[in-house]
Amino acid sequence: MPDADAPLQLSIIIPLLNEAESLPALLDDLGRQEGIPFEVILVDGGSVDDTADLAAKRSAESPFPCRVLQSAKGRGRQLNAGAAAARGDLLLFLHADSAFADPQALQRGVAALAAAREARGHTRVAGHFALRFARSSDEPSFAYAYYQAKARLDRPECTHGDQGFLLHRDFFAAVGPFDETLPLLEDTRLAERIRREGEWLLLPAEIATSARRFESEGLYPRQALNAVIMNFAALEWQPFFDNAPGIYRSQNRSAPLRLSPFLRMFQALTLRMPWRQRLRLWYDTGTYVAPHIWQLAFVWDLRRAWRRGLPLEGCPTPILDACDRWSPLLTRYPHGRFAAALLVWFWYRFTLVAEARRICCRDIPLC
Repeated sequence: MPDADAPLQLSIIIPLLNEAESLPALLDDLGRQEGIPFEVILVDGGSVDDTADLAAKRSAESPFPCRVLQSAKGRGRQLNAGAAAARGDLLLFLHADSAFADPQALQRGVAALAAAREARGHTRVAGHFALRFARSSDEPSFAYAYYQAKARLDRPECTHGDQGFLLHRDFFAAVGPFDETLPLLEDTRLAERIRREGEWLLLPAEIATSARRFESEGLYPRQALNAVIMNFAALEWQPFFDNAPGIYRSQNRSAPLRLSPFLRMFQALTLRMPWRQRLRLWYDTGTYVAPHIWQLAFVWDLRRAWRRGLPLEGCPTPILDACDRWSPLLTRYPHGRFAAALLVWFWYRFTLVAEARRICCRDIPLC
């Protein structure tokens, strides 16, 4: 249990929005952390369940300093509000559905970050924990194992908020604040600014994050939609973000996520565009996707290790290594970008047809 009388070193900032189910377990985990004094700042963005009342009650009973703030809705705004109120020299941004099984996870993470900062002679180092999904099933899953292994790589767009962001407040002042212009991707955008202006460190402890959204919506459609969102955010194509929230809200949260409404929306928007502008959008998509070709090589390496029963973390990656050597010859030139755009177009058309057939077979049993 943290010592409430020890000098404050770490501020843990947790944004909340309807997290009454997840929050108690995380606070219990934090209460079991050893060897490091910290405070917790809970920032509610307008929850309509029991989150606000629960946060207030748990804050009053907490064995560590704990405050509850109110903020305008939006995770970026909530995280920025928490950072502004923090008193610790180190900031740890956590999701409410995170968990730490190791009672020394925070101590080990802070010690590793301090050692890295001392070795480099500056504070422009940030740490993230090794991700593990907390699933309702114990059945082995290559897909989940792949995303866990990918989250441990020091590569662009592999570092996200569900891994926890630990950094010195001076570094956050230099690379922050979190972007508040979109209701999502605030964590990824900060992660990439950190990567450009400093360095990421994989901390020697695991963080578990709930797989509830992936299990309810489906891992593949959720990750595919995430990739689509990342693409259009990189392209700054605002029409997608103007229309996508309504489509997402209209879907049943307890049923698998359907990609086809998003893709049909994209189709309708692009059909209104002049053909040159439409072609440019596809070319820009290829430009964004082409440097990510390494993920196919990484999947191949991990699949080989998986079939042999080897641990995926730290397994040999000869195909990925070869891809890293040769892929720039394809991805930096127009022909490689056009090829990537064509592959995405085929995926887009296949997904539309495949989902249409699934809907047909569901509604017409004899089709």
